Amino acid sequence: MDEEEFREARELMVASQLVRRGICDPGALRAMREVPRHEFVPRMFRSRAYDDCALPIESGQTISQPYMVAIMTELLELSGIETVLEVGTGSGYQAAVLSRLASRVYSVERMPELADIARDRLARLGYTNVEVLETDGSGGLAGHAPYDRIIVTAGAPQIPGPLAKQLSEGGIIVIPVGSEFSQTLIRGRKKKGKLIEEYHTPCVFVPLVGEHAWRRDIRLD
Repeated sequence: MDEEEFREARELMVASQLVRRGICDPGALRAMREVPRHEFVPRMFRSRAYDDCALPIESGQTISQPYMVAIMTELLELSGIETVLEVGTGSGYQAAVLSRLASRVYSVERMPELADIARDRLARLGYTNVEVLETDGSGGLAGHAPYDRIIVTAGAPQIPGPLAKQLSEGGIIVIPVGSEFSQTLIRGRKKKGKLIEEYHTPCVFVPLVGEHAWRRDIRLD
């Protein structure tokens, strides 16, 4: 496929997978039209980049289904002035979408290979307001807190305490919460120091592994 064919596939993705399912935020739809998802998948999957599904990426992980990227972005209610923390860089695709709608994006990834690939990819594609850091994302990123918005692209057993603490007053966190195999997308708004939770769509994400989530192999080496 050439770039024009990819552009047409992206337009079809937005119309058939997003608008038809109720995504209506103009910013989210614009960002999904602009960001070339085919640049964020391994070359062998580029012809499927705009399919209605998650796809494999490096380190045994996945790039999320376009609809899930769109609904999480919409739930963040971005206006363009926010500082955002993303937990789980993965391919870098969600960070690229967020970069079109926020002032600054800090994205953390615990897997060194993914962090390196995403960092290089985002720089090559010109997403200059995204910084990728390698750390245990379940603990957030205290050095740049507080954050106006936090998005977690892996499933957690509950909202990690450090993330709630690092969210600014009036801020929003969007996170899948549930078991390791099935979650519900939650939006939390911080009001008077407490999170007011709203429950949204069922979903399935890879587990959030770390000190404040699923305590499995949390080493960074």
